[in-house]
Amino acid sequence: MRNGEFEKKIQYEFHDKELLRKALTHSSYCVEHQMPGRESNERLEFLGDAYLDAITGAELYRRMEEVNEGRLSQTRALVVCERSLAMVAERLDIGSYLDLGHGEERSGGRHRESIIADACEAVIGAIYLDGGYTAAEVFVLREFTPVIEDALAGRLFSDYKTRVQEILQKDGSSPVIEYVLDREEGPDHDKTFYMHMTVNGQVCGRGSGKSKKEAEQNAARLTLTGGYI
Repeated sequence: MRNGEFEKKIQYEFHDKELLRKALTHSSYCVEHQMPGRESNERLEFLGDAYLDAITGAELYRRMEEVNEGRLSQTRALVVCERSLAMVAERLDIGSYLDLGHGEERSGGRHRESIIADACEAVIGAIYLDGGYTAAEVFVLREFTPVIEDALAGRLFSDYKTRVQEILQKDGSSPVIEYVLDREEGPDHDKTFYMHMTVNGQVCGRGSGKSKKEAEQNAARLTLTGGYI
């Protein structure tokens, strides 16, 4: 039932349901349940990464007729980076459908950028194996076109805190921007930090990460993508 809901979200119905199950299985779940490592989504992630590169590269080649190889490579790198993949994964709510180990669950794994980005690549790999290149291409172009268009328009940024500040100060004002730590979870060697961002005291985006810096960047990113500014 749960995976059926996910199929509706990604607008693709698997012939081989086992591929989808594997794409949504994190390695921590396999370790906890004494399953072979090949039952996790890591091999599908490897495959999905390759096809995401190929499909994105072909689309950029088609759209960017006047630029050289270096610029094409730079633009593709923005589109296929972990942060962009995580944005797509968040929109599809991939984290809610993952099978995680209890430890990873408790430490916020369903919202961890690296985990959901990897799962997004695994889903691409699974769609390719199940439906072929065309099915993977349809999925990638539908879900990643907003990211591609942002990259072409110069709207993709690796430093979201700086970008938020630039937007808020463009009219010459000096708003008070603060990043507030809500809580920390996990042991000292594997903590997850949860933070929110405020602008003149108003709560905006929230984010989490394995460091305070990562949590701040994610809070700023969600401020940008969530329509707060």
